Amino acid sequence: MISIALICGVLLDRLLGEPKRWHPLVGFGYLANWLEHKYNSPKSSGAKLAGLACWLVLVFLTTGIFYVFLQLLPVEAVFIINCLVVYFVVGLKSLAEHGRNVLKPLIIGDLAQARSQIAMMVSRDTQTLNEQQIAAATCESVLENGSDAVFAALFWFVLLGAPGAILYRFSNTLDAMWGYKTDRYYRFGWAAARIDDGLNWFPARLSALSYALSGNFSKGIQCSRQQGGACESPNAGYVMAAGAGALNITLGGAASYHGKIQQRTLFGMGSKAVAMDIERAIGLVQRSVVLWILALLLIEFFL
Repeated sequence: MISIALICGVLLDRLLGEPKRWHPLVGFGYLANWLEHKYNSPKSSGAKLAGLACWLVLVFLTTGIFYVFLQLLPVEAVFIINCLVVYFVVGLKSLAEHGRNVLKPLIIGDLAQARSQIAMMVSRDTQTLNEQQIAAATCESVLENGSDAVFAALFWFVLLGAPGAILYRFSNTLDAMWGYKTDRYYRFGWAAARIDDGLNWFPARLSALSYALSGNFSKGIQCSRQQGGACESPNAGYVMAAGAGALNITLGGAASYHGKIQQRTLFGMGSKAVAMDIERAIGLVQRSVVLWILALLLIEFFL
């Protein structure tokens, strides 16, 4: 039943895409903002504890209530909810759309529009990026968000059902909102960032393996093993290195964040990313999703 619900949810995402209105995460985001403004005192020694308490209320408590609610429903209703939860938490079509929104202006030479679109996907400075840098940044975002927005959500759904998928998506959303190393969020967002790292640890490595299996396997594995640990993030490096290796391209390197140049690890091997590598990165993520579905069906069949 888990595999069928997962397939139905992924198909709903492919057919409908991300809801334009009434997305559950919008209300969750409003509540998270309200709690953060109310309880975050950035200079307070208790800011870390406050951040953890807010995380527990927003994620652990709400997931627990949802779990209890599911126990009261008949099997048929639970199946429908499982399908809908997968649909809401997996952003596969949205990820492809964001990538192609950069690709389309890039291939006709409209760098201004391409920069505007990539700015919605990355946190680096985008105003002066050239065509190659835009292509590389988009590929990096597609590969990394493929792990965060797709595979990690699927992993926790398979492991713990709909409550697991919701727990992960809520936690990942709080990391995206609070997990910044700025004066405001450094203490308050510490728990959200560390918990998200923990929840992503195993899914990220499965994602890296999936990218390798769906592309150039030997290069994907080699790059992930040799380069993955050189990234500041405990997870992102393995995903981007495997993806870049599987695509036979090079990603990473220097990038500007808030006006300051950061020297980042070079990931992958081969030529620098170009515009059409964006479509190849999207295809790699999509093939990996098919691989996960087939693997789950085989596991359920033999068990």
